[in-house]
Amino acid sequence: MSLPPPTVSTRAVVTGASSGIGMALATELARRGHSLIVVARRGEVLQELKERLERDFRVTVEVRACDLADPAARQPLLDELAGREISILCNNAGIATFGPIASLDPDYEKTQVQLNAVACHDLILAVLPGMVSRRSGAILNVGSAAGNMPIPNNATYAASKAFLNTFSESLRGEVKDAGIHVTLLAPGPVRTEEIADEDKTFVDRLVPDRLWVDTEYTARVSLDALARNKMRVVPGPLSQAMSVAGNYTPRAIMAPIVGRFYAKLGEGQQDG
Repeated sequence: MSLPPPTVSTRAVVTGASSGIGMALATELARRGHSLIVVARRGEVLQELKERLERDFRVTVEVRACDLADPAARQPLLDELAGREISILCNNAGIATFGPIASLDPDYEKTQVQLNAVACHDLILAVLPGMVSRRSGAILNVGSAAGNMPIPNNATYAASKAFLNTFSESLRGEVKDAGIHVTLLAPGPVRTEEIADEDKTFVDRLVPDRLWVDTEYTARVSLDALARNKMRVVPGPLSQAMSVAGNYTPRAIMAPIVGRFYAKLGEGQQDG
C-alpha cells in the first residue's frame, strides 16, 4: 500500500501550512515529489514556503491565503478543490484555548469550533467525491490525544478534536473498499525548534523536554502511516500516554487530573 502517486495534474492540500506540523507535512510531501496547494492565513509565509519547496524539490506549489475559520472566506477554496484532482488532503489547521470556558471569549470559542471541526468536515466533503470516483485518495486528519477524553479548562478544543477523531474513524469504515486511505494523527506537544531556557513560554516550562516531539519526525511518521492506511498514528510519549489514559482510565478519575494540568496552562496564558 502507498500514497497516491504524484502526477502533473494532482495536488496534495495542506492546511495550516505556515508553521509547525503543517509546514513540515508540506515539506515532506514535496520531498516525496508531490505538488501542493498550501493553505493558511499568512500569505507572505506561504509564499516563502512556496519558493523554498519549488527550489529544493522541483515541485509546483500553489498558495491559497485563506481564513478557514470564516465560512464565507473558505467557500471559494471549497468550490475550487471540488473541481481539482486532489490526491491527498492534510487537515492540519487548528487552534486551542485554555481555562474555564465561561471566562473565555465566546467569539473565539466559536471560531475554534469552525476551524477545528467544521472547516475540516467541509474540506473532506469537497474533495471526497472526486477521490471516490477515481478510487484513489488519502486523507490525514490532525486530531489530538486530547480528543479521547473530557478535559476541563480545554473544553472546546477537546470536543472539537473528539469530533475529528470520531469522524475520521467513521469515514475510514465507509471508504475502506474505495481505494481511499484515512489516517488520524493524534499528537501531543510538538516543538518546532530548540528553545533556550530563558525564552521558554509557560507551556514550554510546564512540559518536560523529553515529552516534546519535533515536527519533521511527526510529518514523516504520519505520512508513512497514511501510506500504510493505518487507522491512527500517535507520535511521542505524552500523546501515547494520553491515548491510553483516555481509552482505559475511568473518566471520573482522569478528567479532574488532566483538567488541573490545563488550568495551569490557562493561568500561564493569563500571566504571560
